[in-house]
Amino acid sequence: MKKILITGCNGQLGRALSQVLADNDEYELIKTDVEDLDITDIRSVMKTVCDIKPYAIVNCAAYTNVNGCETNKELAFKINVIGPRNLSIGASEAGAKLFHISTDYVFSGKEHRHYYEFDETDPQSAYGETKLQAEQMVRQFASKYFILRTAWMYGEGKNFVKTMLSIAEKTDTVQVVNDQFGTPTWSMDLARCIACLLPTDNYGTFHATNEGECCWADFAKEIFRLAGKKMNVIPVSTEEYDKQFPGQANRPEYSVLNNFMLDMTTSFKFPSWQESIEKYIKTLSE
Repeated sequence: MKKILITGCNGQLGRALSQVLADNDEYELIKTDVEDLDITDIRSVMKTVCDIKPYAIVNCAAYTNVNGCETNKELAFKINVIGPRNLSIGASEAGAKLFHISTDYVFSGKEHRHYYEFDETDPQSAYGETKLQAEQMVRQFASKYFILRTAWMYGEGKNFVKTMLSIAEKTDTVQVVNDQFGTPTWSMDLARCIACLLPTDNYGTFHATNEGECCWADFAKEIFRLAGKKMNVIPVSTEEYDKQFPGQANRPEYSVLNNFMLDMTTSFKFPSWQESIEKYIKTLSE
């Protein structure tokens, strides 16, 4: 069986990938999290890779606290840049494929148009900067890699959807930003995309999000509608929100990703964000 080393296995994508690949007899999943494998320690990474000899490494580990990255840049760099660097070196040593998860935050969000894989990057936050530097490390040190840029991910774990539903248990009114646009993406769909690419040699950089776009306020409204919650969603601007909650990191105004390379080189198609959030909400009541 081909061994798949998953880092960050307890995160949203790690859990989704474990579910998607669980019944695949071709793969043996080696699931690790920070207590099992410190990806920032090159010696630990190399020992693990040499012992396991993986067919592929899927890096689901990251420091994704966007505000936290601003206040703790050294930790963000260590996890988001040095970690992928070490895994890239390990993957090359083992002849393994490397899947690295990146983000829409590598773009400025100021263009107000769909972003393609080959568009110029211009991160506006420490989080975006470290994720871009990670991409550069992967391209420099990994010989066989897939870089998947995704956005607004939700799944099994802490996320925007669960935050909104938690708020709905305490009040009937919530303020949500309406001038930031992107694409909510279900971790299960991204995991299926990885599973589709896994046996291939179709290497490169891909945008990987659900189809369509919305602002955070409209996303919240759809969440409440599907969950049967009567909530008054008050749209506010980013500027208004930042005044109420100072210390926020810069976030892209418009970071809708076009899955151009997936469409051009694979048969995989992401569902619309509306289809997927409906399915996800149903899973929460099962």
